[in-house]
Amino acid sequence: MLEKLQEIKNRWQDVEMKLSDPQIISNMKEFTKLNREYKELSDIVKVFDQYKNVMDNIDFNKEVLATEKDEELKEMAKGDLLNLETEQAQLEEDIKQMLVPKDPEDVRNCTLEVRAGTGGDEASIFAGDLFRMYQRFCERNGFKIQVVDSNEGTMGGYKEVIMNIIGDNAYGTLKFESGVHRVQRVPETEAQGRVHTSAASVVVMPEADDFDVDVQWKDIRIDTCCSSGAGGQSVNTTYSAVRLTHLPTGLVVNCQNERSQLANKESAYQVLRNRIYEIELNKKLDAESTKRKSMVSGGDRSAKIRTYNYPQNRITDHRINMTVYNLTEFMSGDIKAMIDALKFAENAERLKEGGLTV
Repeated sequence: MLEKLQEIKNRWQDVEMKLSDPQIISNMKEFTKLNREYKELSDIVKVFDQYKNVMDNIDFNKEVLATEKDEELKEMAKGDLLNLETEQAQLEEDIKQMLVPKDPEDVRNCTLEVRAGTGGDEASIFAGDLFRMYQRFCERNGFKIQVVDSNEGTMGGYKEVIMNIIGDNAYGTLKFESGVHRVQRVPETEAQGRVHTSAASVVVMPEADDFDVDVQWKDIRIDTCCSSGAGGQSVNTTYSAVRLTHLPTGLVVNCQNERSQLANKESAYQVLRNRIYEIELNKKLDAESTKRKSMVSGGDRSAKIRTYNYPQNRITDHRINMTVYNLTEFMSGDIKAMIDALKFAENAERLKEGGLTV
């Protein structure tokens, strides 16, 4: 492990030098890539330096115990050694987690889309519940939300809602939410009290930087129309809503939640780039057929990942067979424990890849 850590520190020093190179600074794509790597390596180097200091102190105290004749000094060395060995064990565990091969996409902002699936009006209501769940989770974790577009259901909730989520490691935090979410409950629309099963799909995409994908405006058809739904005097009076159609791929993005046409155009363009980037990213992952695909990046969007059972106050994540009985709190945004468990399961696989054990 020490050899690997020294290699990381050597790489960190190399990146540090490159970041001051005028040629690198003038190349925004390369500079951004190296700056991200530098920040990630800095955390490991800091802990590595702490670890080396602890190991040096352990060696010093062991030498005192072996050579010192003064009993009072030996007792002090024993106490220091006990504390240092406890600190050593904790640092080794921290380092082990830091050495997990990282998904380079994790640090990015993301776009999260929720769409009603099977279940009619109840599916739209459930999609609205999921939207509020993520909204409250983001508020708790200091993430900023920008709703790009929404299409309300006839009985409440949403047929579709798209939002950008901005914050450190937003994608890495929420990427495990992609997939089909199923709900079992008595719908508000059910008169006879029968439990129904409905579904909504969630897609989480990393934000694309300007240089990640080259989306030309000449390849985009821009359509404008009046906004619909609640929103004040400008609704249905100004052509502020925007629809972008990417002609090479046929991808379509609508945005009407901003006040101006320009703001809607910019928001829609960001979502469009994110979708195109996700397509290219998945192509790359599919091409790496000899490499293990993670439960997230190799996952099927149509796969059922989680069930929300209201009669039993139960949520079950089917990927890690984890069940919790706090549905009310969970739907209020208290989903961190589930996300942490999914991260742990993913890291366990990555630790094995790196030749380490959990």
